[in-house]
Amino acid sequence: MCIEFTVSMFFSAAGYMPPQVPMLMPVPERPLGCPPGLEYLTQLLVHQKVELMEVLMGWETNNQYVVKNSLGQQVFFAAEESDFCTRMVCGPVRSFLLHIQDNMGQEVMTLSRPLKCGSCCFPCCLQELEVQSPPGNPIGYVIQSWHPFLPKFTIQNERKEPVLKIVGPFCDCKCCSDVNFEVMSLDESSVIGRISKQWTGFEAEALTDADNFGLQFPMDLDVKIKAVILGACFLMDFMYFEHTQKQE
Repeated sequence: MCIEFTVSMFFSAAGYMPPQVPMLMPVPERPLGCPPGLEYLTQLLVHQKVELMEVLMGWETNNQYVVKNSLGQQVFFAAEESDFCTRMVCGPVRSFLLHIQDNMGQEVMTLSRPLKCGSCCFPCCLQELEVQSPPGNPIGYVIQSWHPFLPKFTIQNERKEPVLKIVGPFCDCKCCSDVNFEVMSLDESSVIGRISKQWTGFEAEALTDADNFGLQFPMDLDVKIKAVILGACFLMDFMYFEHTQKQE
């Protein structure tokens, strides 16, 4: 059995305020050994909204996200921490910290991404992401694997041991259809989950950075690895679906 969740993503120019969401997910029971706050991942979706300034002025603003479960109840709120110059100069390959809070405002996860290359021409300097929970305690990593034409990533546990692979399509730009990244076993022989960038319509796709994502993974998957897959979703949004805008 697989679980799916959505992440809603939107932007703000200065600071952030949690969006007004009428339904908040009740706090589930925390399994033994589960870091505080990650018990929500035993049941989970990702939507992106847009900041007006980004559309009108072309300024790249700090990304903000709302994560919901399949019932539409808010689970997490996340906000990017990066400076204006980094966003404008480095665009989708920029370094950042992403702070993820639960509905009580407690930071339960921190995602740390260093500045790296995103091209197959630089196999020794590819993308990576560290997932911490609680903040300061690494529980896993997303490491880009070199491939001449396919997006490939390795999910690692806290000991940096490979656990799963993520394989994307040859073309990450599809009109009127979803873009799927398959979560696979290490030998890539079986698919156990999926990260889907969902088609949001011609107007939204052309004019904004607003994206919707759906995640699926087995219910019995280690909750820490679920958190790392969630981190991979954010990384892919930055790498493949962040339409860098320049002020003309």
